[in-house]
Amino acid sequence: MIHHISLPAENPLHVANVFAEIWNGKVAPFPPNPGSYIVIAGDEYGTMIEIYPVGTEMIPGEGYEQAAFIQNVLYSPFTATHAAISVPTSQEQIEKIATREGWRVLRCNRDSFFDVIELWIENKLLIELLPPEIAPQYVAFMQPQNLEKLFFATATAA
Repeated sequence: MIHHISLPAENPLHVANVFAEIWNGKVAPFPPNPGSYIVIAGDEYGTMIEIYPVGTEMIPGEGYEQAAFIQNVLYSPFTATHAAISVPTSQEQIEKIATREGWRVLRCNRDSFFDVIELWIENKLLIELLPPEIAPQYVAFMQPQNLEKLFFATATAA
């Protein structure tokens, strides 16, 4: 289980507030990295999303030092990082929010296995949203026996 993930944004506070709206969560400053915010789902798992300014990088410490934050001014506006997140918000509500923000939103079918709502945060960062009407399809597909058949049967045949 993933309890938290960090994501980049040009406007971290605004993006955090939009996530909180979609997730019915709360936003707070994230003091370890100035200019960052955390969105708290308020569930029993402690699920959170940390929103960092674009260009933030985490680097390992030395010896017993913990990881540190640095700012890279030569960053790309795109990233391979993405997440699939179940949300209590309907597809219709997600589309209204995305339209208001001017962000790309599209319901997509992933190879006939399951659907997701692609929400492109600031039109640069992909988040796959799973509203209540499509989350069960995703969860059913992602059961261990299905993943075993899909990935390991294919791997041994190759």
